Amino acid sequence: IELTLVGFSIGSWGIILYKLVQISRARRQSERFISIFWESKNLAAIHTASVGLKSSPVAQVFRAGYQELLQLTRAKRSAVGAETFSTDLGGIENVTRAMKRQTNVELAKLEKGVPFLATTASTTPFIGLFGTVWGVMTAFMGLSAAHTSNIQAVAPGIAEALITTAFGIVVAVPAQVFYNHLATRARELATEMENFTSEFLNIAERHFLS
Repeated sequence: IELTLVGFSIGSWGIILYKLVQISRARRQSERFISIFWESKNLAAIHTASVGLKSSPVAQVFRAGYQELLQLTRAKRSAVGAETFSTDLGGIENVTRAMKRQTNVELAKLEKGVPFLATTASTTPFIGLFGTVWGVMTAFMGLSAAHTSNIQAVAPGIAEALITTAFGIVVAVPAQVFYNHLATRARELATEMENFTSEFLNIAERHFLS
């Protein structure tokens, strides 16, 4: 049981450290990309700048939308008329789908591994409690086999069993705290991606697909 708890602890701390670095980098690069996006007037230049921001989910959503927009504008130039283009090629809806699809991909990356922390937080206290109950039962069975009623004979075994419960709680608490923290940060980045998608679609519809 102790080895199981150690395994949960190592696994959860590995995920915590990795996700903290990943989400911190994602936030930092996304802030940089959004700044570049609003400062520049050229989508091609923004697309070039986004190449170096691979950890930014917002930049990846932009790249998906830009690539689709590029195809649509090329198709629009070769189409007979704007009405035919809009009906046959889907117009802004294609860009919307591409960006929302990429948003889901990026969100899945951000959330990958985080549910394990919730599992750790909810499971390890019960594993620790089970270890304690088993240890107490073993101690009292040993007391019965020794044909003695001296509680001092089982006190060390009970104390050791209780440590298992404490260890389970020690593993669970940081897992729950960081699960909440990381889930909140992932939702914030998801909101940023959704807001950026709306802004980009407005720009695209107004200047490229109208």
